[in-house]
Amino acid sequence: MTTGHPACSGMAMRLASCILLAWLSGCATVERQQRYDPFAGQSEHVWAMWPAAPAEPRYAYIGQLTGEANFPARRTEEPTGLGRAFAWLIGLGEEFRPPNVLQRPQGVAVDKDGRIYVSDVSRHAVLVFDIPAARLRVWRRATPGKTFVSPIGIAMGADGILLVADAELGVVARLDTDGRPLAPLGRGLFERPTGVARDAKRGRLFVADTSADAVKVLDDEGLLLDTIGHAGDKPGSLNAPTYLAWSGTELYVTDTLNARIQVYDGEGNYLRQVGSRGLYVGNLTRPKGVAVDAEGNLYIAESYYDHLLVFNDRGQLLLPIGGTGNAPGQFYLPAGLCVDQRDRVYIADMYNGRVQMLQFLGGER
Repeated sequence: MTTGHPACSGMAMRLASCILLAWLSGCATVERQQRYDPFAGQSEHVWAMWPAAPAEPRYAYIGQLTGEANFPARRTEEPTGLGRAFAWLIGLGEEFRPPNVLQRPQGVAVDKDGRIYVSDVSRHAVLVFDIPAARLRVWRRATPGKTFVSPIGIAMGADGILLVADAELGVVARLDTDGRPLAPLGRGLFERPTGVARDAKRGRLFVADTSADAVKVLDDEGLLLDTIGHAGDKPGSLNAPTYLAWSGTELYVTDTLNARIQVYDGEGNYLRQVGSRGLYVGNLTRPKGVAVDAEGNLYIAESYYDHLLVFNDRGQLLLPIGGTGNAPGQFYLPAGLCVDQRDRVYIADMYNGRVQMLQFLGGER
């Protein structure tokens, strides 16, 4: 058996090292920058306000979340000719990876540091728009032994833990701040958990059990404390509850098949309802996401009519935003909602594969 000459072998190694060094020194330096709207720079996509002029605007469109497009890589240097040649030689120039994007977002939550968490039932995952770190993360594991199947409701728990209701797994998954799964809550308690909300002051977790026509109340350790509601259409009863929101001392429950939002106190006592079934914009047919801002305004995603409906704290309709489409402020089967500490409203625009963001500019002055 013959072998190559040692001198030739060493020369080849040195040549390869030189080419690699040249390629590395000639490669672009990549910096990641965060931007909310992949259409930034195109004025027709960037700015919209509601209500329309000449009325004083109360809401402004500030962007959308879609995936990796929100964190574009900016090249500060271009590769040299030698660098491009070496990249082609080792196959880097041919590499292709489909971008990570939202497909069917269901729920939205925002933590105190501004990270935005989106459950995606089609991706079987939670996508984390890590604004402080300018990066997108994809968390797929729901429990130490299982991946997500149908993640829907999502909320922040104690100590930065993320709570995710998986309708098919029948549990509320818990993920730490790095996305590592912890022991889930509610195993064996739920038929089909969907919405989730938390009373941080008392450490109580509310879970909408859609198939059981009830809301289950747990402590932070997963112990069942109470059950709110039962099947029916009378005040206080429920028919396929889905999304939840907790605000102040009140629990807001989307009573989807009864076409209304029901409000309970912290002990599960019925207080009032908002919205009613009807055929006009402002009525409810298939309500989904629900959220409340700092001024007590109530937001409801009306998925059948593709609208975001805004009610005041007395249950009076203030403003409809939307209509079917993919322009800013239009929706295609909107789902979950949340409002952050800056009164930014996040809407999971499910069939448009995005989360739209509106800024509340203030109420009547």
